[in-house]
Formats: sequence, structure tokens, C-alpha cells
Amino acid sequence: MEECLLAERGRWPLWLPVFLGVGIGLYFALPVEPSPFWGWAGLAAAIGCLLLVRRRSLPLMLATSCLLAVALGYAVVQVRSLRLAAPVVERPTGALMLEGVVVEVEALPDGGSRLTLDRVAHDRDDVLVPLKARIKAKPGLAPVNVGDRVRVRAMLMPPAQPAMPGAFDFARFAWFRQLGGIGSALGPVTVVEPGAAGGWKGELTIAVNDIRHAMTARILAVLPGDRGAVTAALTTGDQMPISAPMMQAYRDSGLAHILSISGLHITMAAGLVFVGLRGLLALFPPLALRYPIKKWAAALAIAFAGFYTLLAGSPVPAQRSFFMTGLVLLAVLLDRMALSMRLVAWAAVVILLWAPEELIGPSFQMSFAAVVAMIAAYESLTPRQGAWRAAHPGILPAVGLYVFGVVTTTVIAGFATAVYGIFHFNRFAVWSVAANMIAVPLTGFWVMPWALVMFVLMPLGLESLALVPMGWGVEGVNRVAVWVASWPSSAVTLPILPLWAMVTFTLGGSWLCLWRGRWRWWGVLPMAAALASMAFARPPDLLVDGRGDGMAVRAGDGTLLLNGKGGRILKDTWSRRAGPAASERWPKKSSSRDGRLRCDESGCLWRVDGRVVALVKDEDNPEKACAGADVVVSSVPLRGTCRGARVLIDRFDLWRRGPHALWLEPDGVRVETVAGWQGDRPWAWHPHPRKKAKAPAQTAPREPPSLREPDERKDEEED
Repeated sequence: MEECLLAERGRWPLWLPVFLGVGIGLYFALPVEPSPFWGWAGLAAAIGCLLLVRRRSLPLMLATSCLLAVALGYAVVQVRSLRLAAPVVERPTGALMLEGVVVEVEALPDGGSRLTLDRVAHDRDDVLVPLKARIKAKPGLAPVNVGDRVRVRAMLMPPAQPAMPGAFDFARFAWFRQLGGIGSALGPVTVVEPGAAGGWKGELTIAVNDIRHAMTARILAVLPGDRGAVTAALTTGDQMPISAPMMQAYRDSGLAHILSISGLHITMAAGLVFVGLRGLLALFPPLALRYPIKKWAAALAIAFAGFYTLLAGSPVPAQRSFFMTGLVLLAVLLDRMALSMRLVAWAAVVILLWAPEELIGPSFQMSFAAVVAMIAAYESLTPRQGAWRAAHPGILPAVGLYVFGVVTTTVIAGFATAVYGIFHFNRFAVWSVAANMIAVPLTGFWVMPWALVMFVLMPLGLESLALVPMGWGVEGVNRVAVWVASWPSSAVTLPILPLWAMVTFTLGGSWLCLWRGRWRWWGVLPMAAALASMAFARPPDLLVDGRGDGMAVRAGDGTLLLNGKGGRILKDTWSRRAGPAASERWPKKSSSRDGRLRCDESGCLWRVDGRVVALVKDEDNPEKACAGADVVVSSVPLRGTCRGARVLIDRFDLWRRGPHALWLEPDGVRVETVAGWQGDRPWAWHPHPRKKAKAPAQTAPREPPSLREPDERKDEEED
């Protein structure tokens, strides 16, 4: 063991981001919010242990170093969580007059806008004042610019909680962005003070966002429909104007990563600037012979990559790619050689220390998984490809080698990101290799070069000269996405991947990719075990939302029968994570096709495996609705009735614990709740103790946060 470690001494630093991630993941996995003392105490203890063992056995020193990295990751994310703590509205507010400074404006496909407001104030004394709020404005909104102080009559509600245990936690997402309220505008938006954001940071944000929105508007003015919307996404990162069918086609075809400005775009843009500018300067011999034009080109490529990253809104994949690209070009400036895998490791360290919460998001996971897997593969393939190319000169072997590279890269990146896509979205694009073989070269050799020309011509008002041919290429990519998405089983829904399986797969993949010796292949075993876990995954048999309105039961054919109530996000989440959804409608006053579910005006009875499950909605006579039932789930308060049931969940249980998931197992009923899954964390919703009231008043408890807010995650595959 010690000999293997010494042989790979140069790879030790690559494990720093892995153990930082372990510490960050440990913080998020805790069931209760820990005391800040433990973070600093653990970090101090790890430093002390490292000082004690630094001159002793090598394995002990490495183990202590790993412990220090874990403690550092834990402390960093806890400090960030405490630093970003901000008020969150406790319940739907009703109408109020809201005022704040606009920090982001996003165009929606229906013509409306989504505004993010900072420094929020309102006219209600009985409602908490959030630091930031996000509201939707209807179409016809008067021009509003980033940096303007605006006033609008709106209604706010708390950030939506997960639709079921284990689903996307928008409340946690909002906590780390200090979004304390989500809502809708009830009237027009009035600009109170233009350019109210002050300071250099505010002015820079305003300037960048103004450029983004101006570019998006000018692109859409030249290119209509989805052709212009996708072009805007490729240049400014604004995906909102893309229509829902086109966005779904990109996801189903495995091309959604093209829409996200990330490694593909930043690297292509910087590379084109570097090569193009160096080639242009080389045309002038006096410059090329007397001055370091290679370094000039590298410096300008770094500047353009930074501008492109800011223009895209600085998502995690773009940050990672900019950092790596910047280090490579910096090595050119310093006449040094850069090591790619080390670049990835240091990029991950910087992001994890700067924004540790990004670790648990699909963007970070899929982006780094793809890059690490490709670099690890080409560390072995590149020497062999070079030898083969030297032995086979000519155009046809070069074309064949390029096609092989595209296919190999697509397969490696697709496999590396597929597991994370399954974990977060429960979907897998079957034909993504074929789609990427056509779309990626088209994007790299046609679309992106014209995008650079567009950047140059736009200040002169001549952007249409570049946008028209760029639009031809974008239209080609759109057609590829629609065509591949129409193939049979283009995107399949897969079972839930447990959290432990995703972590096991990640650690096994790290072992496989970060080491170079033969012992690296031991990492395949935990990866295979993680994938095998999907074969044993069993979705819940019954689901109910936090109000008791939305319900779903397992039909006889294994599909999920939904009652049609609840928001779009709730239905979509249930269908993906517990489905597939049945084509049959929920019976109102009849029975389902398999005869297991029968409903009337008082509720429904679901008979399965010799058990009776009552779904009660009759508040006047609940005892009759749940008579003889083993399990009772009620959308109304039961107040001591239905005592004969083994498991009883009524309106107050749903109110206190959020959406429930139930498994009917041979030895009993297993129940999981969103409150239990979230734990006692600062972003979790917990109802405040109610004052004692008369019985009639108890029939209308405060509602949990609505699930009708859009899923704020960017559910696309990041490259």
C-alpha cells in the first residue's frame, strides 16, 4: 500500500477537492443544524493531529491530511450558511406593496418577466421583510432595467418545499441565494428611482446585465422564434425565451448541455480568439518577429473568456472552464507547461471554497464528472492516438481519428454524467451519442466562429451580418434535437438512485480517474454496486402533498394514478420519481380499471394486497369514510376519529410534516415525510406553534408553501 502511494506521489493533490466535498456533503447530510463550535473545533483538532504525525508513518500522515480537508470543507460550508442567513416569509402574505432594487430581469416564454429584487421593503407590519424576493410580472411590463428601484403590488409566499422526500429542495436552493419570498405581481411595475444600485459592484452588475439584455433583444430582433432564442442562450446564457417543446427536445436528445454556457463554449471561444488573433498578428512580420504575439493573444483570450463568463451570468460550469482556461493561457504567458488534471482539481477547490453549496447541485457534479473522466481517459489514449497518427498519414486517417475522438468523448462524457442525470432528473437520453456527433461539430466549426464575429460587429450595429449565418447553424442544431428526440424511447425514465449509491459511484469514479496505476481499477467495483442499486429501488405506493389535495396511488400495472390536483411541478416530480404516470384518470364516483380504487363524494378506498387504505375528504362524517381501513390519509382534520387505523395521517400531520410517501410492505407500512427528510435545518419549513383556539377554528390550519412555483433548477446536462 505504501509503495503504491509513493509511486503516485504526484497525484496526491488531486484528492484535495474530493475530501473537501466529503466535508461539505457531511454538513448537508446532518439531520439537525450543528453548532458552529463543532466546525471550528474539528478544524483545529485536524490541524493539531497533522502537526503531531507529520514526521511519522506516511499512511497516518495522509489520513490526517484527508481529515483536515474534510474538516475544512465542513467549516467552510457552515460559515457560508450562517453568513447568508436572511429572513424568509412564513406564510402566503396576501397583497402588499413591494419595493426593491432590481438585480436580475429574465424574459419568460409567455412574454412576461421574472424580476429578482434586492433591498426589499413593503407596507405590512405583520409580514417579515425578506432580503431578496423574486416575482413574476405579466406580459406588457414597462421597461425595467437592472439597478432600478421599483414598486409593485404583489403577493409573496415562502420558497416551495420538495414535492416528495428526496426531490429537489428549492427552499435550500433559495436559502443560499438569500431569496426570502417568491410570488407574483398583481399590478404594473413602477420605476421609482432609475439606477438606484450604488457602488462599483452594483454598477458592474448593472453594466453586465444591461449588455446581456441588449444583446438578447438585438438577437431576437434579427432571428425569430426558437432560432433566435437558442442563439441568445449560446451567447448570453438566457434560456428563458426558448419554447417549452424545443427545450424538451434538447433534453430528450441529450443536447441540453449545448444550451448552457459552460466548458464547451468558454473553451471554444477562448481557443478561437487565441488562434485567430495569433494568426492575424502573424501576417505582419515586423510584429511577429519583434514582439511576443503568442502572449498577446493569450492575454486577450483570457480577457474575452472572462467577459464571456460574466455575460453568461457566471454559472458553475463557466466558472470552472474559465479558471482552467485561464490557467492554461497563463502558463503560455509564463512559458510554463500546464497539467490538465491538476487544473481541474484546483478549479474544483476554488469553487468549493467560494461557493461550497454548489457541490450538491447537478451543474457542479455533471460538469466536473465529464471533464475528469475525459482527461483521465485521454491521459491513456493520447500517446496511442499520436503513435497511430504517425503511422497512418493522410486525410482519411485524420478524419477517421477525428470521428473516433468525437464518439469517444461523447461516450465518456455521457457515461460520466448519466448517473448524476439519473439521480437528479430520473431521465436518460438514449440516443445522445448520435445527436452529439452531429451537433457538437456543427456548433464548434460553424456556430461559435460566427458568434465571435457577431461580438465584433455588434458595437458597429452590423450584427445581422453574422447572426444570419449563425442562425443557419443554430437551426441545424435545433432540427437535430427535434429529430433525435422523435426517435423511439429517446429519453427513458429510470428508477430512483439512492443518495448512498450516488456517493459510492462518485468515490469509485474518483479512485478510477485520479490514480494512474493498476490499482485504479478497484474503483470499478463500487461504481458497479452503485448502478446495481437501481435494480432494487422501489418507488412509494402512495403519495400525498402537504395539503392533502394532490394524491397518487400505485395501479395494478405498476403505473402511478394521480388524482389531477396539485401543481405542474408536483405532478412532474411524482411522475419522474415514482411513475410512470398512468394514462387513466382518477375516478370521481366510480372505480379504476383494475378495480382497486373506488371513489365517492366522501373519499376513496384503495384495496391492495389485502389492505384497505382510506383517502378521506369528507369533513362532516369522516368515521364513515374510514371505517374498516388499515391506513387512513385525510385531507381534512380528523380530531380523534378513525382510531382503528394502524396508520393515520390527517390534515394536521400533512401541515406539520409536509408531503408524505408511503410504502405498503409485508411487515407494515413505511412512512417518509419531507420534514423528516429535510431535518431541522434553517431552510426547512416548520410551522410555528398555533395558539389555542376553538374546534371550528382548527379546521383551517395555515397552509404549507405552495408547490406551484416553477422548479428553479436548470435541469439540463452540463458538460
